[in-house]
Amino acid sequence: MILNDLCYLSIGEAAALFRERKLSPVELVDAYLARIGKLDPRLNCYVAVFRDRARTEALRAEWDFARGEFRGPMHGIPVALKDLFDMAGLPAGANTRVLKDRMSTQDALLVDKLRHAGAILLGKLQMHEFAMGSPLLNDPVPPARNPWDLERMPGGSSSGSAAALAAGLCAGSYGSDTGGSIRHPAAHTATVGLKPTYGLVSRRGAVALTWSMDHIGPMARRVEDTAILLQVVAGYDPADPGSAEVAIPAYRDALGGSIHGLRVGVPTAYVESLAATEVMALFAKATKALSELGAEVRDIALPSIHHAGPIFLTILLAEAVAYHEDWLSRRADQYGRDMWLRLLPGLAFSAADYVQAQRGRAMLCRQMNELMQAVDLIATPTMPRTAMTFAESAAAPPVPRSPFTRLANITGQPSISLPCGFYEGLPVGLLLTGRVFEEARVLQVADAYERATNWHHRRPNLGLN
Repeated sequence: MILNDLCYLSIGEAAALFRERKLSPVELVDAYLARIGKLDPRLNCYVAVFRDRARTEALRAEWDFARGEFRGPMHGIPVALKDLFDMAGLPAGANTRVLKDRMSTQDALLVDKLRHAGAILLGKLQMHEFAMGSPLLNDPVPPARNPWDLERMPGGSSSGSAAALAAGLCAGSYGSDTGGSIRHPAAHTATVGLKPTYGLVSRRGAVALTWSMDHIGPMARRVEDTAILLQVVAGYDPADPGSAEVAIPAYRDALGGSIHGLRVGVPTAYVESLAATEVMALFAKATKALSELGAEVRDIALPSIHHAGPIFLTILLAEAVAYHEDWLSRRADQYGRDMWLRLLPGLAFSAADYVQAQRGRAMLCRQMNELMQAVDLIATPTMPRTAMTFAESAAAPPVPRSPFTRLANITGQPSISLPCGFYEGLPVGLLLTGRVFEEARVLQVADAYERATNWHHRRPNLGLN
């Protein structure tokens, strides 16, 4: 197999080759390390590459396989993590000077679960500052670039994760999502990103942005891989106050079936009011494809959607300012300009503002629960437009650009982005949102759409494909 083709194997494909002894974890890790060495100087996806550690872990997996020990589909698979997860003895810098001297003393629970599953950690990936501020080209640490167009942003805040996946620099990743930070970059890079139900995946050992809207979730190139990645890390954690004690199904088993008769709601008027014409055209084709697969696509109205923006922003900024309060008083000069400007309005919010926003949130949750009795999923575009250039982003106001994704952060519902087309060479994402703790249903529909299309087979032209 051609070296670079190895780096685009799905997790399921690589695991099958391991079991058949047709591929070695050492071969796969070496292929990724070689590709990272050639491409990452241009893409800036990685803030740290664990070359020696990864090769040692690959050798250990190879010895396991030689003894007939297979821990599951993640055993021997090279993954990389957004740089906000703690790894003992290593920095978790969250791309900020505020934490430049911070050293992790223990692994995040997610890291611990990956190690037990036999996954190989290739390194830490670039992100927006504190998972919030947008990066600029003249930042001290160069931002990750979009593999589909190096002058454009890959989205954020899980920017390095999405860019690395699209460029074939890791087989899977995990990011965080407070308003769309897994799904935005997935949409802009033609990858898959899942924000699970709030509380399904422990946040212990991840640098926070908010307490009540942060979600940890998987990112991959295929829906099946996303299900595999979710399976490893889902589950109750008594040390995380937001963790939910629920039964964890076999997510991969939900894939491959028919979606005939499932009800997919489309808020047409809302989407048309925000999405660019080219995005709307591709989205319409995607919903038509779902209909042809047997889903019942119907028009819906999202309840009180005009309140979602102010509710989201008030909760986000109030909780972020509370989290950053001590650093803001002592290290304000160490924040990037964009991060500082984003936090600044939160200093003006009162306790009454926050309480009213939480009341509004409860109202939205009730209304969405009622709506989700009439439909099984809601479909929208992931983003209103294709990826911005760095110049466009620098000139734009520092406000959240998340009208389609933020609702699921408010309500805690599972929400997945997957590619649904390209406009002038730039990816566009389809967003599917389901009922709380019905990740299996969301993955089922996403998988059916993916199998009926070929967008996930496209690769950016980086000179090594």
